[in-house]
Amino acid sequence: MELHPLSKAVLWALAVLSTAGPSRGAPPDARECAALALHPALPPERPGDSRGGFGPAPGPRPLEPQRPNPSAQGSGDGAAEARSAREEAAQAAVAKSLDYLAKVQSASLDGSLSSARAEQAVPVPVAALTALAYMAGGSMPGRGPHGEELGLAIDYLVSRCDLAAGSATRGYIASEGDALSRMHGHGFATLALSQAFTMSPSTARGARVREALEAAVHLIEKSQGPEGGWYYLPVASYQHENSVTVCLVQALRGAHGAGIRVDRAVIDKAVDYIRRCQDEDGSFRYALNEKSTSVALTAAGIATLNAIGVYDGPVIARALDSLARELVAAEDEPELGDARSAHYERLYVAQALWQASDTRLWEGWRARTVADLLAQQSPEGAWHDAKYGDAYATAMYSLVLSIPRGSLPIFQR
Repeated sequence: MELHPLSKAVLWALAVLSTAGPSRGAPPDARECAALALHPALPPERPGDSRGGFGPAPGPRPLEPQRPNPSAQGSGDGAAEARSAREEAAQAAVAKSLDYLAKVQSASLDGSLSSARAEQAVPVPVAALTALAYMAGGSMPGRGPHGEELGLAIDYLVSRCDLAAGSATRGYIASEGDALSRMHGHGFATLALSQAFTMSPSTARGARVREALEAAVHLIEKSQGPEGGWYYLPVASYQHENSVTVCLVQALRGAHGAGIRVDRAVIDKAVDYIRRCQDEDGSFRYALNEKSTSVALTAAGIATLNAIGVYDGPVIARALDSLARELVAAEDEPELGDARSAHYERLYVAQALWQASDTRLWEGWRARTVADLLAQQSPEGAWHDAKYGDAYATAMYSLVLSIPRGSLPIFQR
């Protein structure tokens, strides 16, 4: 049988990452990919449930510690020792970053984080990302090294949720004066509430979180546009944008994992929208009728499809190939990168490669990224971002470094 030529990306992966050990399994060939259905992992709808959903809501479950991945081990003691030292340094950086976030948060009376020196204040997504970072670092609401601060951040997000009866935007999580983050912020906040509810569903705080989370999910469902995507405002619109869509689909997946009912028809339309946003070269476009693509969106598309159970098939295979090629290009010509989305890009690239069948892609990217982030971290534990503030960048990069820990359900393999 004649093999297809390997792309530059795969050659690069094999050459540079050869010390990372065997993969977790070879991807299916073209015939196997073509035979795969899009939703192999989604259970059937709940019988008699007129709203559909992913199927029976599983209910919150205790978190299990992430098991070591044998296939990620190096081929020799030297590689294993280097990896161990790298991850130890990464977790030390995470600890410093979380202490920095807690210090910034302590200056606030409502659980949010100050963005005094930022060009644009986006308190809801910053609080949400910080809450996710605390949980990824091993805390639970009210428990753990930053359990108190996590609880305050969750309380802040709940307080920003519109729970007024009859409100046209009931469930919308937003802050007055923030005209920028809008549905992006709502998506990150919904994801943070879902992960917190999974960890602490039976407390008084858990009851408040559930009310806000259910309302937030319904707001996402009813604001989906006819094409299957979402736009920046909490209303259904003929306009749509892929970065908003992937953020909201991940939020819905987190809510489903926490036991909240989610309409399956909404997910099916959204996944179809994301698939139609894929370009011929495997990358993902900003919207259906736009030609522009980005590394961040391609990684986000992969991570979102992974989140709903799609790990293989032609869509994922082409997207991973495109992502690998773009990462090679970024190594060759770093000036081509977009500094404005560097934090966002790294967060989604980390998720996409962490779930990839071939762990060598993850290992090579992880080694370079950890080295870069350790060099860029300030002595007090922060990473800098002029536009949205240091707390934003610090929470993002803390999440990037924490993914292998597996504390967040949404990040688990």
